[in-house]
Amino acid sequence: MDLRQLEYIIKIADENSITKAAERLYITQSGLNQQLLKLEAELGIQLFHRSKNDFRLTEAGHIYVSYARKILQLKQEAYNILNDMADNKIGTLRVGLTPERGIPMFMDIYPAFYAKYPNITIEPLEVGVKEQLSRISKGYLDLGFVTITERDRNTYEYIHVLSEDLVLAIPRSHPMASLAAAPGEPYTEISLDYFKKDRFVLMTRGSTMRNLINPLFKAAGYSPNVLFESASNFTLRSIVKRRIGCTILPAIYACPDDEIAYFYLPSRPSWELSAVYKKGSYQMRAARDFIQLAQEYWQLHPYI
Repeated sequence: MDLRQLEYIIKIADENSITKAAERLYITQSGLNQQLLKLEAELGIQLFHRSKNDFRLTEAGHIYVSYARKILQLKQEAYNILNDMADNKIGTLRVGLTPERGIPMFMDIYPAFYAKYPNITIEPLEVGVKEQLSRISKGYLDLGFVTITERDRNTYEYIHVLSEDLVLAIPRSHPMASLAAAPGEPYTEISLDYFKKDRFVLMTRGSTMRNLINPLFKAAGYSPNVLFESASNFTLRSIVKRRIGCTILPAIYACPDDEIAYFYLPSRPSWELSAVYKKGSYQMRAARDFIQLAQEYWQLHPYI
């Protein structure tokens, strides 16, 4: 079996284009097309519906690509197991990181990881939760770090890293800020009922965070006046600091600030940061040590 041929067909399926697939594989389009035609001739069945700029899998193609992914993942797992058995400490670890918080964590723990595994190459990728999970399921990431509210235990394995509350952040100039706890004290609780007339700056629609926030306002009986949306919690916190609006943040972003007052919400909404990998897949020793370093990092860094 030619494993390169499996990689070629998977790449065409991922790109929905033989032109783009050839570019990603650094081979000529004609060469890749010949590989596809040769395989289809051997199988006696068409793997793709073809149009000028679009290649879509046929039913047979879906079956082929599904098993091709499994074969390549099994090959990689076999190498990982054998390298661990031989204590070779070589290979590649492809890690997904959440935007904003992921890279600071990686930069902090990488020196300790490198000291133990100097011959293992880490390929970090900073993408959102949905993209990480998609890449893990397809075998393009070995390990991810995602913020979750629900777990798909049929597809993924989860390792707890950090639990965190969501907190309301309002400008210190806001009349309700006088109810905030003193610096260093646990946050007091306050209801969203008091903020019906306020402007809010929130995470973008469709994000994991926003999907957790929306029901909070629904339970309070109103839709917030959303002035601004962002994919960055740092940006949202900065907007509150400038007295433009209120927001809801993960507690880890609630850094002490003289210009911002923080509150717990009565329902104490929360989410979890977890390490995640494909269910049933083998995690090499280096991956397990990377997860442990991440857990230790978050224990020591209550704020970012």
